[in-house]
Amino acid sequence: MKKIVSLLFIAIAFINCENKPSKKFVWQGANVYFLLTDRFNNGDTSNDINFERTKETGKLRGFEGGDIKGITQKIKEGYFTDLGINAIWMTPIVEQIHDGTDEGTGLSYGFHGYWASDWTAIDPNYGTKEDLKELVDIAHKKGIRILLDAVINHTGPVTEKDPVWPSDWVRTAPQCTYDNYQNTVTCTLVENLPDIKTESNENVELPPHLVAKWKSEGRYEKEVKELDDFFKRTGHPRAPRFYIMKWLTDYITEFGIDGYRVDTVKHTEEFVWQEFKTACDDAFEQYKKNNPKKVLDNNDFYLVGEVYNYAISHGKAFDFGDKKVNYFDKAFNSLINFELKWNVKQMKTQAVFNKYDSILNSEMKGYGVLNYMTSHDDGQPFDAKRELPFKTATMLLLTPGNSQVYYGDESARDLIIEGTIGDATLRSLMNWSDIANNTKTKEILSHWQKLGKFRVNHPSVGAGKHQMITKTPYVFSRMYNKEEYSDAVVIGLELPKGQKTMEVASIFKDGETILDAYSGKEAIVKKGKLTLITEHTIVLLEKKE
Repeated sequence: MKKIVSLLFIAIAFINCENKPSKKFVWQGANVYFLLTDRFNNGDTSNDINFERTKETGKLRGFEGGDIKGITQKIKEGYFTDLGINAIWMTPIVEQIHDGTDEGTGLSYGFHGYWASDWTAIDPNYGTKEDLKELVDIAHKKGIRILLDAVINHTGPVTEKDPVWPSDWVRTAPQCTYDNYQNTVTCTLVENLPDIKTESNENVELPPHLVAKWKSEGRYEKEVKELDDFFKRTGHPRAPRFYIMKWLTDYITEFGIDGYRVDTVKHTEEFVWQEFKTACDDAFEQYKKNNPKKVLDNNDFYLVGEVYNYAISHGKAFDFGDKKVNYFDKAFNSLINFELKWNVKQMKTQAVFNKYDSILNSEMKGYGVLNYMTSHDDGQPFDAKRELPFKTATMLLLTPGNSQVYYGDESARDLIIEGTIGDATLRSLMNWSDIANNTKTKEILSHWQKLGKFRVNHPSVGAGKHQMITKTPYVFSRMYNKEEYSDAVVIGLELPKGQKTMEVASIFKDGETILDAYSGKEAIVKKGKLTLITEHTIVLLEKKE
């Protein structure tokens, strides 16, 4: 009997360990994987066609089959864990417009997720609510947070099947000219992309097409009751933005997502994002209260915003020319940083690290930036021809701040696709075949994996204080100390192959055994120095546990 009880305790301990990863998670140092839901992995071919979306499209402008189940499959396989990913950002999964529209690029469907038709439903091309619940639950067991993508600025385009929303909900003119604050915010981004009247506090009724849709689906009464409860509880007017906030925060309370990447931030009044943060925080607290056993840690809900062309050099204020706006205070934890790729091209490694460390530990202290080298709509990626995949990884994953790995960065997925127009070339299918069969791709992936796992194991890499130890060879430390938790590492770059000796006394003590996480080799600190013999020019040094 005692043996059975002991085995039971061991089993319970194992389950708790699996559900509560022991690694310290810090949003300011998170390693985020950004993927287009439709382009990553097809886990369920039965949902590839819906709403008769069968028209011929421009190259890579239609749905290609990627879905939520496909992402979950890769989480289960350990792909993200092996890559050192601790957060996944998925493009929007809400129901898209049913038809397509020609933007001068050939017919396009809303495969990317940014053309919302119904915020309360998951597009069947992506999957179901059950699929999303499974994804979040399994990701959390692996220590991976889930970010969905929030769009409050606009609806999807108008088509033969998709009507324009009522005029008290949206404006269809003027089109933005982007030359000042007003002409960036109170306007439509492009032609035929109705702009939500986010500035309005006027009460509006539900759009007739949503009423008809919900009634046909048998959920009209349920949706209306939930809206009535929301507006009664919050005291908000029944203005367009608050309807959408209610629908978006439902994904927090129902599924337990950990954050939102927010689209087109600078095209919406800044007070909207302060209101959205409050709504998200309230929903997250409600989720934790209702699901105490599923709470991962005491981190707050995370919001990262896309202020197009924001750069870390701007600090906390984005300049419209006639007005500066601070999107951080009372709103975003982080903004996407459009600058890193240029810094890496124009500056030496040491200068890049010093710059980011200085800004993040002074005027930006307490906030973060999400660095990237490639994205879905930046037509000037750092390495368009994929000639520098190793440098891309090293600079992205070792620069202070959050890192955003765009799907296929780690496998040198082709970014120049013949026959595409515009950003479609950045959105090809994930190159799983190369990962499985191409020796060079496997070498590239291995480099990303080693750096990623080191980063995820050490919050100091992204969120710690940077300190150069020696300029030649270039060796530096990162130290993180907060709330009785400390982490410290030493990293060396541009080192000689073969034997290499490094100063490490500022971090490691004599007699300590140090592991180089890149080569897997160990050595003992002697007289403040560490000597290793490896065939690599990089070392990732950590104290062996």
